[in-house]
Amino acid sequence: MIAKTPTATRVLLIRPGATDFDDQGRIKGSLDMPMSQRGHEQVNSLTEQLAEFDVKTIYSSPCESARETADRLARGRDDVRIKVVDAFRNIDHGLWHGKLIDELRRNLPRVYRQGQDSPTDICPPGGETIRDAQARVVKAVRKVIRKNGDRVIAIVIPDPMAWVVGSILRGEELSDLWKAETDSASWDLIEAAIG
Repeated sequence: MIAKTPTATRVLLIRPGATDFDDQGRIKGSLDMPMSQRGHEQVNSLTEQLAEFDVKTIYSSPCESARETADRLARGRDDVRIKVVDAFRNIDHGLWHGKLIDELRRNLPRVYRQGQDSPTDICPPGGETIRDAQARVVKAVRKVIRKNGDRVIAIVIPDPMAWVVGSILRGEELSDLWKAETDSASWDLIEAAIG
């Protein structure tokens, strides 16, 4: 008898279209914002790029830009359902919400460097550490992977939480929070290193 080799779960990690804060280089974190005009244009392009993938469920962050992106990706595909997962909400940046990243770099240079070199323990006033956000989201990612087996999974989640999820799926350490903060409308196909 030949043993069946397990198939790795492939995850489409999709960042939603840009918001006005993304366009301005501001820290959005867990603020719930709609997509900007540029964000809508980006999602139209994403829809074309991702059309070839056979996805049955799109898991979405509860924020408006992620839900709008998931809705657009599922439009016209009756066999695709959307499931909003509260644990996929973005990192709570507390009092840093709305601040320009460049302003943070100028006013808090030590914190900015820590965000580049070892970001897991950064905690904005009134916010959560990246380590806490990581612990929150890893359980949800594992559950989604177990539930879907070897099917391609789509997760629509904004940065920097998408950056955290990507590191979990790849089994990599986190680095440079600030590069991830305003990324939008991109995607990666990742073979999950966790189960």
